[in-house]
Amino acid sequence: MKITVLFPTSTEASQFHRDDVTSIISGVGLTATSLSTIYAIQRAAPDVLILAGIAGKFFHNDLKINDVVLVESELEGDFGFFTKTGFVHMAHLPIDMDFERRHTLICPHIPQGLPFPLVRGMSVNAAIAPFVDTREADIENMEGAAFFYTCLKENQKFLQLRAISNLVSLDDTDWNMEQSVAALTKGLHQLIDYLQTQAAKK
Repeated sequence: MKITVLFPTSTEASQFHRDDVTSIISGVGLTATSLSTIYAIQRAAPDVLILAGIAGKFFHNDLKINDVVLVESELEGDFGFFTKTGFVHMAHLPIDMDFERRHTLICPHIPQGLPFPLVRGMSVNAAIAPFVDTREADIENMEGAAFFYTCLKENQKFLQLRAISNLVSLDDTDWNMEQSVAALTKGLHQLIDYLQTQAAKK
């Protein structure tokens, strides 16, 4: 089974060492992730492509720092227009134009039997943006929606694994970086072992 793992930063990849998978530093943000994802699909031709990184959690859920989660959906939280009444997501913009009104992107490849909680991701260009509708997500990151969108368009099997490093708050400046990366690494090994075991049974 060919597995490729994308890490947004070298920091997130720093504790992961494994000879039976391909690791790529994909870059921070939606633009870099789109390019790295398509490169990984075309050049590595993986059976499964995994995006692995840290994320912030919103206050309205019970997730804890260092929890490792599987992301079942993504949306671009700050993709839209500011109007006289406030921010409107592009998918909901009342404008007479013909375009793809994408909002929530769903991962159809979530395995059964893993211990990781399933969460809704929100990708943003501006972290901790005060105008996004956080009720529609559990965690914040800067890459997931681009990763989901590209994989879905390319019919690539994919998963996104995140470890919670911080609260999404201007007051939370002390991120638990080292421990959350350690938790991510442990969870990633667990996920890859599971995928390889399931593939061997087929």
